[in-house]
Amino acid sequence: MMETIITIGRQFGSNGHEIGRELAEHYGIAYYDKALLTRAAKESGFCEEMIKSNDERPTNSFLYNLVMDTYSFGYNASSFVDMPISQKVFLAQFDTIKKIANEGPCVIVGRCADYALADYQNCVHVFISADEDFKLKNIMESHQLTAAKAKDMMIKKDKQRQSYYNYYSSKKWGRADSYDLTLNSAKLGVKGSVELLIRYIEEFEKLRKQ
Repeated sequence: MMETIITIGRQFGSNGHEIGRELAEHYGIAYYDKALLTRAAKESGFCEEMIKSNDERPTNSFLYNLVMDTYSFGYNASSFVDMPISQKVFLAQFDTIKKIANEGPCVIVGRCADYALADYQNCVHVFISADEDFKLKNIMESHQLTAAKAKDMMIKKDKQRQSYYNYYSSKKWGRADSYDLTLNSAKLGVKGSVELLIRYIEEFEKLRKQ
């Protein structure tokens, strides 16, 4: 029986979302990407729109945090009350990721899930990158953008993800030594990347059971 939790960090346009979903479908396990935000909102008491607006976006703006803080509730600890709203949202997601992992095998995309589950021994932490042309083509098709606008979006999204990960974790986003496996999805495509990850996970599970 499948026991592994798979976390996936990804560059924008690299098909990390699709690879994660196909992995979950192959194993018949839960898949969390945007759905994690909905659950984090329900369990923390935060407004879902606020969770989404802070999703993988760190901010140090005092005014922004002061204004957004009026929308939060559900926590009474003084240390928590004094935190910027972006950090409160991170902690809400952090707690939800742990709860999800405790429920059984699953695939979790983004949100520093590998860092949240650093102490879990049944995890495989993956990072998906891709060649720029490959990513731009995907973004142009999925968002109906020109090449110039797709590139601007790609740069902006990856900067957000990088700053979020580097700000909240003790590791570096996209660097090989931050993960168990890094993969260029442009080389194998979605199907080939999924097949490679399945072989890796199966070997991982086999070694854990020895």
